[in-house]
Amino acid sequence: MASWAALSPSIVEYFEGEDSYRCGYCKNESGSRSNGMWAHSMTVQDYQDLIDRGWRRSGKYVYKPVMNQTCCPQYTIRCRPLQFQPSKSHKKVLKKMLKFLAKGEISKGNCEDEPMEPTMEDTVAGDFALINKLDIQCDLKTLSDDLKESFESEEKKKGKSPKKEEPKELIQSQHIEEKLGSGEPSHPLKVHTAPKPGKGADLSKPPCRKAKEIRKERKRLKLMQQNPAGELEGFQAQGEPPSLFPPKANKSNQPKSLEDLIFESLPENASHKLEVRVVRSSPPSSQFKATFQESYQVYKRYQMVIHKDPPDKPTVSQFTRFLCSSPLEAENPPHGPDCGYGSFHQQYWLDGRIIAVGVIDILPYCVSSVYLYYDPDYSFLSLGVYSALREIGFTRQLHQKTSQLSYYYMGFYIHSCPKMKYKVKLIFMRICSRRSS
Repeated sequence: MASWAALSPSIVEYFEGEDSYRCGYCKNESGSRSNGMWAHSMTVQDYQDLIDRGWRRSGKYVYKPVMNQTCCPQYTIRCRPLQFQPSKSHKKVLKKMLKFLAKGEISKGNCEDEPMEPTMEDTVAGDFALINKLDIQCDLKTLSDDLKESFESEEKKKGKSPKKEEPKELIQSQHIEEKLGSGEPSHPLKVHTAPKPGKGADLSKPPCRKAKEIRKERKRLKLMQQNPAGELEGFQAQGEPPSLFPPKANKSNQPKSLEDLIFESLPENASHKLEVRVVRSSPPSSQFKATFQESYQVYKRYQMVIHKDPPDKPTVSQFTRFLCSSPLEAENPPHGPDCGYGSFHQQYWLDGRIIAVGVIDILPYCVSSVYLYYDPDYSFLSLGVYSALREIGFTRQLHQKTSQLSYYYMGFYIHSCPKMKYKVKLIFMRICSRRSS
């Protein structure tokens, strides 16, 4: 492993001009355009600077799409794991995994294609309200229009028109940028306002309340009936009448963190055991070499079933060139993460066999997701979403040792690719690409 004090410089071979080649997404024979270079070797800091500017690597080839010419624009997606709070749909995926591990329960249907939210509305409106407040300025008007058109078309298919402003609701988006560091979701906040007098409002009636609040109040009243003395004594000591509203949640009622949900304890007689191992892929560690063939077989099956590749296409050499070779030098600075910087495979072991592998790069300021492949037999576990949540948790873990490492890059988002819909539907994401002029 290279020492921190004696790093060799990055060596790259830049290809002049713009490359035109067949697009793997829309199948246009010459529509994909990008600038590229072959990286013989590269420091992790140099690659960090490149991906911050919209570059990505595929093996040792480093490229940047020409956004105003390529057929399928590719937008860099990055999020802030330290402020991340799992949504209901994220919790659903994590609980599904826990139920499978604990009891062997299998959800019906293929959940890999399940939408993370009912529609794209919440994701789109919030993200683009913040577009001028992001830490990397960018021009995403085209993507914004595309996403909104997609949402409108979804609504039309369902026989509904896009939602218009309702008189009794105020959609507040102008102040959402203040919540970037609070961990709150970025979608618009709907605040119910009381009707103005003279507009049909019955002031003799109490304001509308949520069903959840009503259920809590009923439970509270029931407790008061069971123990009226003790309940009233508490209020009389404070000189206050009994309140009709439930008390504020205390610390014990705070929502569970991502780590709590991932590492929730399992019963001793759990049906399955899941283990996640991080092994260095370049230069290959002994653990990586020992599991190479098993990992390749999972990749081959994934490509054949998910991407419909013929059996002779996902070869060992193609797998090695695409997902194992890396130009990044292994670096292990004294104040860096224990595993060091560079390229790794994050292997998901279920009952002693590999079912999924996340290819990642650990850089000075982020964890960059390169690729994920998995055994198609386990698609019901929503491994694409689950692995993203695990990688966010892994980034938070690395941050504890290396404070500047605080971002998670999820690769490119391509709006025209249906298989990438789940990326934009992860509400916590912030789209931070910079389009070339």
